[in-house]
Amino acid sequence: MAWSGVFPAVTTKLAGDGAVDLAATQASIERLVANGVGGVIVLPMLGENAALTQGERESVVAAAREVVAGRVPLLSGLAELSSENAAAAARTYRRLGAEGLMVFPSLAYRTDRRETVAWYRGIAGASDLPIMIYNNPLAYRVDCDVPTLEGLADVESIVCIKEESGDIRRVTDLYNAFGDRFAVFCGVDDLILESVALGVTGWVSGMTNAWPAECVRIFERARAGDFAGVRPLYRLMTPAFHLDTDVKLVQYIKLAEHLVYGAPEAVRAPRLALEGEERARVEAVIRRTIAALEGVAADA
Repeated sequence: MAWSGVFPAVTTKLAGDGAVDLAATQASIERLVANGVGGVIVLPMLGENAALTQGERESVVAAAREVVAGRVPLLSGLAELSSENAAAAARTYRRLGAEGLMVFPSLAYRTDRRETVAWYRGIAGASDLPIMIYNNPLAYRVDCDVPTLEGLADVESIVCIKEESGDIRRVTDLYNAFGDRFAVFCGVDDLILESVALGVTGWVSGMTNAWPAECVRIFERARAGDFAGVRPLYRLMTPAFHLDTDVKLVQYIKLAEHLVYGAPEAVRAPRLALEGEERARVEAVIRRTIAALEGVAADA
């Protein structure tokens, strides 16, 4: 697998009655691949992994494999409560066609450093799939920092870090500590230009679900060193990128997809649909971005 490029964290589309809409999910994945993403991650937090049944998760992975059809790498999020369930899920997703795993910390318990190392070692031993560690200490209160990763550096299948601590200095700290031992991906939409400047090789992105072509353009031009040329587009999209860092990013990004290309915006409880002033505020950000991007296209 080439650990490089834009890997959207795909939203799981739901019908009005709350059922998983596999056809709409497949259509969104096809749209992403057609617009040049480097890989696809289903069942991320943004995909409402924890709110789905295991059967629903398996159906999403199988449907994604069908539509991706080997054109780009397919990763599955793995978010479980116990080590036993996590190991079983790793084996299941491999059987269903996932080519890699984005592994969360335990959702049931805030592990300390020794326990975090044991958690990831156990999952790595359950299958031969390569692993991206999902590091989001703001949300999950477990930080895979440099000392933690020192305890995992000898595990060959742990190959990538999705860095979402919010501290841009962490990127340089990781490279200083490990060189190229781990691929480092930016996990925050509104830090991608800064992260590429510091050497990340990929981007796990939320708003790419709504604007894949534009996000791929930002990443590729930045990776080519054209920071001055891509900075105006990045600044234009940053207000929408900020929505990726909110606790309601699932609702916000699904709303963006709905407004941009008509995807269903339903979410599963305990998340609720946006309403009132909050919906108006978020919709205004998205519609301003849509209008600004249309202006860019017209100028081009």
